[in-house]
Amino acid sequence: MPPKPPSARLTHFLCIPLVTAASKPQLQSALSAFTSKASSPNDPLARIPEKAIRPLGTLHLTLGVMSLLTPERIEAALAVLRTLNLQEILAATKSADVRTRTGEAQQGVSEGAGALSGALSGALSGEGAGILPESGSDMGEAKETLYITLQGLHSMQDASRTSVLYAAPLDPERRLHRFCEALRVLFAGFLVREERRPLVLHATIVNTVYLPRNSSWVGAGREKRKGRRERYTLDARGLVREFEDCVWMRDVRLEKVAVCRMGAKVSECGKEEYEVEGEVEVPG
Repeated sequence: MPPKPPSARLTHFLCIPLVTAASKPQLQSALSAFTSKASSPNDPLARIPEKAIRPLGTLHLTLGVMSLLTPERIEAALAVLRTLNLQEILAATKSADVRTRTGEAQQGVSEGAGALSGALSGALSGEGAGILPESGSDMGEAKETLYITLQGLHSMQDASRTSVLYAAPLDPERRLHRFCEALRVLFAGFLVREERRPLVLHATIVNTVYLPRNSSWVGAGREKRKGRRERYTLDARGLVREFEDCVWMRDVRLEKVAVCRMGAKVSECGKEEYEVEGEVEVPG
């Protein structure tokens, strides 16, 4: 059996930034309350070190990761970003809502996403071809912007032994999900193949990978995995229950789509955040 090829070195990621002028005070307040509670709960076994709690400036929705190892590849990805016709994509996701409500698309979200993907060739130009609302639908309504509400606390693994906790966007009509899936289709040539798995929109709140390797925390929560470095796990069942109804931010307009560099850094203003390689405004 041939050896498994080495994993691609990840350099960038496609994302929806969540920190805006409107969301910042909401997120800051919710994060402060969470940090206070999680860092000193009644049950010491559930304690979460502050270094595992993600800073405000790093919050985003990841759509996919990329390995852009040359300036040419970076520029090619940014060219796709700059030429996105986000207004058409927004219109398409809205018209999908209209079709579903009128009973013309009852085969589930996957079919709707497939139909959307098939029409995306026109979303890379401003010529008006490609994705358009259904005939007879209200054009103004079709271009209505997207708003994001983050709620709850969820675990990527079993909450009794987890390393990642996140907040999820409320998306009952799946419109935000379709918008993000459309972007993934357009960036498919740049996304790392192993990462083309079903999209789970999430804003990471806790990730123990950011704990220093020499941390004395959770000796009993250190889990060894063959061929990989140790993973620090925690019992977050109590926190998941307590923050089930927590609203981290409410009705914040989706303002930008960005390509950022991997690895958050401390900025000139002293805040930890990801460096933006390129970004575009979402019409609204």
